[in-house]
Formats: sequence, structure tokens, C-alpha cells
Amino acid sequence: MTRYALLVRGINVGGKNKVVMAQLRLELTGLGLENVETYINSGNIFFTSTAPKAQLVEKLEVFFEVHYPFIQSFSLLSHEDYEEELNNLPDWWTKDLARKDVLFYTEDLDVDQAIEKVNSLELVDEVLHFGKLGIFWGKLSEASYSKTAYHKHLLKMPFYRNITIRNANTFDKIGQFLKHKEGDT
Repeated sequence: MTRYALLVRGINVGGKNKVVMAQLRLELTGLGLENVETYINSGNIFFTSTAPKAQLVEKLEVFFEVHYPFIQSFSLLSHEDYEEELNNLPDWWTKDLARKDVLFYTEDLDVDQAIEKVNSLELVDEVLHFGKLGIFWGKLSEASYSKTAYHKHLLKMPFYRNITIRNANTFDKIGQFLKHKEGDT
């Protein structure tokens, strides 16, 4: 049994693409996923399964296409993936920065292209780490935030629609939910 985090992009934002989490939990349980939980209303879903990741990705793509066609991008990561990423984060991630975000790679993202585009940016009071699961982006100063590449350029990047962003607090919470019920049946 493996515990997974399913991070969905662009739901329940500004009154658009509404998804009722209780209903989604029932539907995902109906797909054969176990111990389905959600965290806040913005597309953080957790479950256990014995199915291989590739099979889960296919099943979820079909499910979203039929039931929630506005969900076109998602990230699926296992507890093991998360722990590996956590163990390889740079020291600055644990420091108290103005803002820290993770730009999670989605299943249909051209990761190399995204990294190339971000690497081409001129950083202003910000630091980057390219991880296995996403780009970890720290902003050093709230005063200079409006001048950062993150603030000025991210929305315009061609890959923007194919990432799902979570802040550092949510990243930590994802880890807690992945540990919860690990291995339960």
C-alpha cells in the first residue's frame, strides 16, 4: 500500500471551477482509492493504493476528463517521493524567508523546458532549487517581492498552466497527510 498526494490545479479559485471536496472524496473512493482525505478547498487530496503510479495517472486522467473537464493538470506524488525530496532540499528552505513556494511539476509538463525557462530569468532577491517534484522558489524580502522574477514573469511563462503551486506551509502539511495512514488498509 502506498500513500499518495494528488495536487490538482485551478479549482475553487475566485468562484470558478467549483469542486465539492466531500463529493470528490466519494467519487475517488468509488474508483478504488482508499483512505481518501482532502486538505483545504484548493485541490490537495490524499489516498492509499496498491496500484502502480502509471496506472493511477491514467485512471485519474480519464476520471477528470469525464467528471471535471476543467481539471487538466495534476501532480501525483508518493510518500517516498516526498521524503526523498525533503531530504534533498537546500538549507535556505528551512530558513525564515519572506515567501517560499513549490511549483509542482504536473504529469503532462515538459520539465526540462520549464527548468530552462526559469533558469533564463534574472533573479532579484530570490533563490531557486530544482527538485525532483518541482521548483522550490524562495523570496528573500517582502519589500522587493514586486521586483522578483517570480512576481513579474511567472504568470507569463508558457508552462504556467502546467504547474500547481503550493506555499511552504502547505508543502509541510502535505508531508503530514502523506505520513497519516501510511500502510493502513
